[in-house]
Amino acid sequence: MPPRRAAPEGSIPPPSRAPSPPIDQIDEAPFFDNIDELQQHGINMQDILKLKSAAINTVSGVVMTTRRQLLKIKGMSEAKVEKIKEAAQKITGSSFATGVEVQDRRRRVLVISTGSKSVDSILGGKEISNMTIEVVYGEFRTGKTQLAHTMCVVAQLPSDLGGASGKVAYIDTEGTFRPDRIRSIADRFGVDGSMALENILYGCFLFSDTMFMELINECSMRFAEDKDFRLIIVDSIMALFRVDYSGRGELSERQQKMLSKLVKLAEEYNIAVLITNQVQSDPGATMTFVAGGALKPVGGHVLSHASATRIFLRKGRAEERVAKLVDSPDRPESEASYKLDEGGWSDV
Repeated sequence: MPPRRAAPEGSIPPPSRAPSPPIDQIDEAPFFDNIDELQQHGINMQDILKLKSAAINTVSGVVMTTRRQLLKIKGMSEAKVEKIKEAAQKITGSSFATGVEVQDRRRRVLVISTGSKSVDSILGGKEISNMTIEVVYGEFRTGKTQLAHTMCVVAQLPSDLGGASGKVAYIDTEGTFRPDRIRSIADRFGVDGSMALENILYGCFLFSDTMFMELINECSMRFAEDKDFRLIIVDSIMALFRVDYSGRGELSERQQKMLSKLVKLAEEYNIAVLITNQVQSDPGATMTFVAGGALKPVGGHVLSHASATRIFLRKGRAEERVAKLVDSPDRPESEASYKLDEGGWSDV
């Protein structure tokens, strides 16, 4: 390929795209545009309030929502939807970006530790990062809920201590959240227990995935108002489907709707999502060399494809537990040991 010719002296070639801002400006700039900015592009306040009533609180949320879904909102016509879509596209710009711009965007990503350095090492020195969904699954007494409690505290720590300096939203579908456990873990990290609990937004729904969707919509409203949230935890994702099981015919659609909401939350608000999941027996896998042997996660391929990272937990010798990295976009399969104590997850 021949080298490019130098521009004539005194002339300034027009840039093909706006230059990337400095790193310090990237960190300070807000990650998402509030939906009220549509008013500056010709959208009246009544239509914006209709979008908010449908749990669409950001401009990127408008872009992620299909025209078909927008038309289901009461009072929305095809002309209004097209106008709103055009205004949102003007604010967000092109969906394509150069590799350098993607790299700049990835600098916003914050990582949160598990509390165990050995487990962090198999994940590249981190536990979960923003804008991704991580699924942790295993049988009882492997530490799924304990990991959720540990990360409720760790996420509030500064970045140099493995945290994200932010708040946590905790959705409990099994009734296993314990404030006293948060206090004991906070003592390990030198954090005031009452302050740690104050920074946790807790919601408990034990009966229906419909109620869960309402809670997700409320989380979206809270995240738009309070930009300090860094992590949302769902413990556990499939418990509601086991309680309210109405046949396999509609199971896949219900799962996809719920997981789609979580994926949008992660992308829309730059938030990490940690999901715990149960397991079920798979007699046909007893003779195969797969992680977990005769155990496989509930939810099947729908849940597997929605998550970026999957970790399988199993019991080891005595108090030892083993975490196996089953799937990751940038790390190979590997294992690490950890234990559960008064301070949550820690090294053996």
